[in-house]
Amino acid sequence: QVKDGVLSGEVAFKLYDTYGFPLDLTADVCRERDIAIDEAGFEREMEAQRLRAQSASQFGMDYNNVIRVEGETKFEGYTESESLAKVTALFHDGKSVESITAGQSAVVILENTPFYAESGGQIGDSGYLTSQGVQFNVKDTQKYGQVFGHIGELEQGSLKVGQTVNAVVDAARRHQTSLNHSATHLLHAALRQVLGHHVVQKGSLVSDTALRFDFAHPEAITKAQLNEIETLVNQKVRENFVVQTDVMDIEAAKAKGAMALFGEKYADVVRVLTMGDFSVELCGGIHAKRTGDIGLFKIVAETAVAAGVRRIEALTSEGLMNYYAEMERLLKEAAQLVKATPENLAEKITHLQAENKSLKGEVESLKSKMAQSAAGDILDQVKEVKGVKLLAAQLDGVDMNGLRDLGDQLKEKLGEGVVVLASGNDGKVSLMATATDGAMKQGAHAGNLVKAIAGLVGGGGGGRPNMAQAGGKNPAGIQDALAKAEEALADQIK
Repeated sequence: QVKDGVLSGEVAFKLYDTYGFPLDLTADVCRERDIAIDEAGFEREMEAQRLRAQSASQFGMDYNNVIRVEGETKFEGYTESESLAKVTALFHDGKSVESITAGQSAVVILENTPFYAESGGQIGDSGYLTSQGVQFNVKDTQKYGQVFGHIGELEQGSLKVGQTVNAVVDAARRHQTSLNHSATHLLHAALRQVLGHHVVQKGSLVSDTALRFDFAHPEAITKAQLNEIETLVNQKVRENFVVQTDVMDIEAAKAKGAMALFGEKYADVVRVLTMGDFSVELCGGIHAKRTGDIGLFKIVAETAVAAGVRRIEALTSEGLMNYYAEMERLLKEAAQLVKATPENLAEKITHLQAENKSLKGEVESLKSKMAQSAAGDILDQVKEVKGVKLLAAQLDGVDMNGLRDLGDQLKEKLGEGVVVLASGNDGKVSLMATATDGAMKQGAHAGNLVKAIAGLVGGGGGGRPNMAQAGGKNPAGIQDALAKAEEALADQIK
């Protein structure tokens, strides 16, 4: 694991992948102990994980060890959402093929493409590839080395290597994704401003419906802090900054103050995304034109995902409007159920809670009276076991609290002795035993008594010498249990 003062990359990756321990925290611990980390080995493991994760998702086929295409796909998606492109390779059923026919799923490699391949947390584009009599539905786009794979199914016609197609991105889905991606940059900057500059990104997932952002922070974020973060992001949305992208060399980007992701590898020339004076980050994703396009930002969850790593989930734009529409529907449905309106729902619920509390009190009072009435009829069941009075009786429909109260009352009426009560209710059994001081001096032990008879009602339990209880699942065994109570008490009396 640690050889010649170096922690292996495999172990560092296992700490990250299996136990959620970020590499920078592992590095801090190792540094305190003068241990270096094989970061190159860690990166190899990370890359292998990325490749495994990028399997051809919809179709259950892992093409990562299959697709080997020379050259690279030219990405045109920063400026285009539609373009003509030549098919350079096709993969079907885990094999390279020259053509596919309608109904077959495949990965289509193009010479150039407007489709964004999943990376940097942003999901891959979807859309379609068309030619005369041909339509290939693209469900996802992934990178395989330097080429882009368009994963989907041929709906009609046949498609061949060398054929030219019109590649058309689902523009509406991409637009919503771009808004969420830009929102993650605003969120990152807001987190650093509100929580502190120790906050660094640990991962993200940006789709057309929502965004998820993982970051380093040692504790849960308070409600007040979440409100401040959300308010700050929405303020920057309203300021309607131009979302500016500049292509520059890495050193110039660092000089500009652009934030980079820990552990990420960057080319010599990078894209720098700037939103006013609020956010400057390296990013190769697709973004909104202005922050105002985001519309509104709403945090819907904040959780822990690993030691020292928190996660925020949020919504914007159309996804947020859908969320509000669903919340409104549920609010109206809840109001209708209690015969209220959304405006007076809280008042109605408060009234119902008070009414429910009052009714519960009445029910408990009635139960107590009924139980006491029943208890009055069972005093003639008292037996004497070796000079100790024993009252063992069944009172159905009484809960455990009721049995304990009745046990105390009956014990007082007995003067000295042991009370064992059982109740069957909805297929369950409550069993209680209590003993007076005088009975305990003669050897009676309520806990051992319950333990001896609970098995007959399909349960178990025990307790102190003066009081014990048990639960069971066999009401049919109550009478046998009460009968055995006499035998068990006889064994205890000295």
